[in-house]
Amino acid sequence: MKAFRTGAIGFALGAALAAGLGVGSALAAGADDVPLIPRAKFFGNPEKARARLSPDGKRLAFVAPVDGVLNVWVSTDDKPENAKPVTRDTHRGVVNYSWAFTSKHILYSQDKNGDEDNHVYVINLESGEIKDLTPIEKIAAQIEGVSERFPDEILVGINDRGERQFHDIHRVNIQTGERKLLQENPGFAGFLTDDDFKVRFAINITPDAGQELLKAEAGGKWEPMIKIGPLDSMTSSPAGFDKTGQHLYFIDSRERNTAALTSIDLATGKQTLIAEDPRADIGGALAHPTEKTIQAVSFTYTRTEWKVLDPAIQPDLDYLRTVADGEIQITGRTLDDKRWTVAYLMDNGPVRFYLYDRGPERKATFLFTSNRELEKLPLARMHPQVIKSRDGLNLVSYLTLPVWSDPDGDGRPNQPLPLVLNVHGGPWARDDWGYDPEHQLLANRGYAVLAVNYRGSTGLGKEFLNKAQREWAGKMHDDLIDAVNWAVQEKIAIKDKVGIMGGSYGGYATLVGLTFTPDTFACGVDIVGPSSLLTLLENPPPYWYSFMPVMKLRVGDWTTDEGRAFLKSRSPLFFVEKIKVPLLIGQGANDPRVKQAEADQIVAAMNERKIPVTYVLFHDEGHGFARPQNRFAFYAITEAFLAENLGGRFEPIGEAFAGADFSVPSGKEAVPGLAKALEAAPAAKPSAEKLP
Repeated sequence: MKAFRTGAIGFALGAALAAGLGVGSALAAGADDVPLIPRAKFFGNPEKARARLSPDGKRLAFVAPVDGVLNVWVSTDDKPENAKPVTRDTHRGVVNYSWAFTSKHILYSQDKNGDEDNHVYVINLESGEIKDLTPIEKIAAQIEGVSERFPDEILVGINDRGERQFHDIHRVNIQTGERKLLQENPGFAGFLTDDDFKVRFAINITPDAGQELLKAEAGGKWEPMIKIGPLDSMTSSPAGFDKTGQHLYFIDSRERNTAALTSIDLATGKQTLIAEDPRADIGGALAHPTEKTIQAVSFTYTRTEWKVLDPAIQPDLDYLRTVADGEIQITGRTLDDKRWTVAYLMDNGPVRFYLYDRGPERKATFLFTSNRELEKLPLARMHPQVIKSRDGLNLVSYLTLPVWSDPDGDGRPNQPLPLVLNVHGGPWARDDWGYDPEHQLLANRGYAVLAVNYRGSTGLGKEFLNKAQREWAGKMHDDLIDAVNWAVQEKIAIKDKVGIMGGSYGGYATLVGLTFTPDTFACGVDIVGPSSLLTLLENPPPYWYSFMPVMKLRVGDWTTDEGRAFLKSRSPLFFVEKIKVPLLIGQGANDPRVKQAEADQIVAAMNERKIPVTYVLFHDEGHGFARPQNRFAFYAITEAFLAENLGGRFEPIGEAFAGADFSVPSGKEAVPGLAKALEAAPAAKPSAEKLP
């Protein structure tokens, strides 16, 4: 049965019926006791986030909105209430920033409308001046190194030569903007520099998708030092130097399954094991800010666990565990190591930020949460699950349930629910435990939400990762189907009420789900997913050039007839006639990785065959949706789409399109309320039923 809906917004389900709020027939008993949370609570900007002390410990920085757009704020002391904005972005916002070692400058990078042509900027906190340190058109600049030994300078990679495939290393003065070439790149994937701003090693991806670490020799020559085979190349890599520069920290999966942290004496070549875990690769490390000794390491199997290596910080971590619940992240340390910034991650609430003074009398001072409104909401817990694949692999997964469906909190609903399989991108990434706005929105709407670390996901050992080689739409997809079948068998999911959604590779997996396993899913939501592996691999951004041997090995070879035939056999574009359930596609027009043509071509193929598809194209976005206004618009469409096809409840579109920049070239009549909302929203840009 389709959901009943007419149009007004309500918050409690009982009141919602009278108000005309969308309600699906598949909702479990008890839903009327839980308010419908407005989606703006989930997909808006944080109130404050990314708290960082300056290296001298005297100033606090964070990001927070200015007129609805995220900007960097800095206080003259360590109190958030005394902070003022120091950036002036009015469009997509400034999210990623760092302190320069002067403690008087902030560094950040930014592109235009999602095109990933990043520039590096510096803010002079005394004058307020913002300077573009890389004022060159059509580049993708990146900060390559910072050092307390050179507080007025940074190393920046700039790809401004030839076809712009390679980044040269430049030494840049952040005070004057003066830029000097330090290392021209003759064709390497990257370089490793030390705290003296010396280029010590080059990293090269070999034609067989392995890696080489090459040492700089006299006369500009590069001699191979470490060779990594293709089966270890994604789980082994250099990780920096100790204080002397004579010991290289190296993440190494050679001769073992999970990646361990090791140290290599560069004078003797002796390699020493620092830490390892049989279940998971090393995930993070705490290093002393000036001594560069490794003091603790983390591993994430289902949850993140810290292993302390230096007894000097054991009392600090013991104390911090008493301050707040959640997983601890040390987000910054002053140069004298007397003060830390600490974040606590929750699954059912906002991130909590603290200022920690070590001292003889340890003291953690609460700074702020990322969003106080989340603390007032009935948010759902995330339950780790380990699901067996059909060939015996452990699929580390995470299940979120509507709060009314699981009153005893055991991770099993009182009765089966409609389920959304939420597939992560990458695919060389992973899902983790913690607060997830998509999980929270969907659970509040009445769906069980399942996130699966399918084979190829990172952090779980090289054997698990390598079992995904050339298994796009193959065994990687089998893992997702196995997880769905598990959820049905466990009476978590209603078999004919399962949807699939995801971004990037997750979008591709959605298209695979609807073409390769068309009887499993009731609908799909594809966000910036490739529809053809052929066109994806034939049209990469220039700076992917050195990585393409990895794509050839792990995805397929687009340069041979046999390889092209294989890639075609794994591309949803060529199987659109098998799609028989509703599909929603969201795409950024400026996406340099999964280009707009990937969405255009599958929509055109579906339209030609008169297969319904709703296509939402955001004109000022890239590989994902950065602007809150665009997120509000897309998730308003998404939840109405899911309610229509899975039977959950939803918040009507209402004013969700205000300030968004998008068009709907296909299928606006297929989503309840979409056509009407487009007519009423001049800020959005509806188009005729044809592709742009």
